[in-house]
Amino acid sequence: MNNAKMMIKAYQLRQAIEKEMVKVEEEGVKITIGGDLKIKQISINNEENDILKNAVNNAIRKTQEMQVLKMKELIDLTD
Repeated sequence: MNNAKMMIKAYQLRQAIEKEMVKVEEEGVKITIGGDLKIKQISINNEENDILKNAVNNAIRKTQEMQVLKMKELIDLTD
């Protein structure tokens, strides 16, 4: 498979994964998260909590940014 086809397949796979949803419910807490690792909904005792959802999404985003920076550092060290 050539690079262009592989890139297209990787993009299609990422798109499909991002559309997936996982729902978890424990002791009155319900969380729905997408394959893109973004919290879609958080509710506690059937009451939605957008503040918590936004805070968790920001924490995940910052963690992902940190991971990218660390990977770049590692790549720079190996060059």
